[in-house]
Amino acid sequence: MLKDDLKLGIILGFIAPIVGMLLYYFIQFKSVMSFGEFVHIILVQRTLLTALVSVSLVANAAIFTLYINKRLDQTAKGIFIATCIYGVASLIWKFLL
Repeated sequence: MLKDDLKLGIILGFIAPIVGMLLYYFIQFKSVMSFGEFVHIILVQRTLLTALVSVSLVANAAIFTLYINKRLDQTAKGIFIATCIYGVASLIWKFLL
């Protein structure tokens, strides 16, 4: 059963992109490099970071849509907050670091 809770939404919003990143790795890069190499390349090459953030945040879009359609607005709000934090952090990482 789905719950309508802001804290749950924030937690889901931070976990879903990690799951999205892992799926991206397993689908695109598992046969080519180890996970450690993948993480190293992400930290070094900012172009891959952009692709990874995009794919990862699609996972948030999916769960956000699920909670909006179920009219569980507090959880959806938490997911949206986490998505915004991820987006701002990735922009800071890409352009300022």
